[in-house]
Amino acid sequence: MTENLIRKFLIVAITLAGTLSAQVETSKISSMPGAFSRMGFGARGMGMGNSLSAVTDGNLVSYYNPAVSSFQEGNSFQTSYSFLSLDRNLNFLNFTKRFELGKDENGNPKSVAGISAGIINSGVDNIGEYDNQGFKTGELSTSENQFFFGVSNKFSNKFAIGISVKFYYYKLYEDITSTGLGFDLGALYFVNDNLTISFMLSDLNSKYKWDTTELYGQSGTNSENKFPTMKKIGAAYNLTNLGLLLTAEFESSNAETNILRFGAEYNIFESLFLRSGLDKFNLSNSDFPVRPAFGFSYFYPGGKFTVGIDYAFVIEPFSSSEQHIIGLNFNF
Repeated sequence: MTENLIRKFLIVAITLAGTLSAQVETSKISSMPGAFSRMGFGARGMGMGNSLSAVTDGNLVSYYNPAVSSFQEGNSFQTSYSFLSLDRNLNFLNFTKRFELGKDENGNPKSVAGISAGIINSGVDNIGEYDNQGFKTGELSTSENQFFFGVSNKFSNKFAIGISVKFYYYKLYEDITSTGLGFDLGALYFVNDNLTISFMLSDLNSKYKWDTTELYGQSGTNSENKFPTMKKIGAAYNLTNLGLLLTAEFESSNAETNILRFGAEYNIFESLFLRSGLDKFNLSNSDFPVRPAFGFSYFYPGGKFTVGIDYAFVIEPFSSSEQHIIGLNFNF
């Protein structure tokens, strides 16, 4: 009798221990607002694992670091559309330009500034609306947007800083909307001709404030949801002779995440670039799924304009299909 009880106790204990150890560890950041704004920007960035905070070549956007716009060659206009599962959408639009401010006695610019302005639009369509009897009465949709404007100044050939202002607008349901204002700060430093390092603070002060009293009356509430604040350190190493760009980034947040990102871009010949990357490698949570990515760009020069097409394929965990990002860019 005693032996049977001991055996049953051991079986229950082993089963319980196995069940507990099999539970996936969650991360605080997964339930915090602004997830759409942390997915990346455009086919180039997402195809390189979103590790572009120290990159100063090619088409640049202050989303990754507000200091980079002063390194843009000419004017860059980018737009991208994403194919996502579950009736989601994610779209990008950006314009970046640099300015040379005055000349010295040798004809070199005294100072170089840059601007970068853009939009990230996301949402979910075809959400069924039902009454309290379970009958479908229509369809709903949500829309979440980030409008940003960044300025940068290059103080020397080795150092630049920048700031971005970000305005958020979220339409959740009928008259339930929220807005927020946040800031990004960034810096770049050239260690040598090949190596660049970056530092960035992202989503300072970003938050949503909600008021549901118009919808629910006395049952409504007022609440505030703060975005996670991120600190990023990045590096980019350009092997010019090989046409190879290597990138890495470490990001920590007040949401208890410590994430590594890696990327690579290979210029096969003058107009064709291949890319790969790895995003969301969370050192604080081994259950947090990583996101490998691949992509390419092809540029066609046409007089004063250069037209490029971008594509990125991103593996998305817990989804019925992967992400496909297609973009067009114009340099002039």
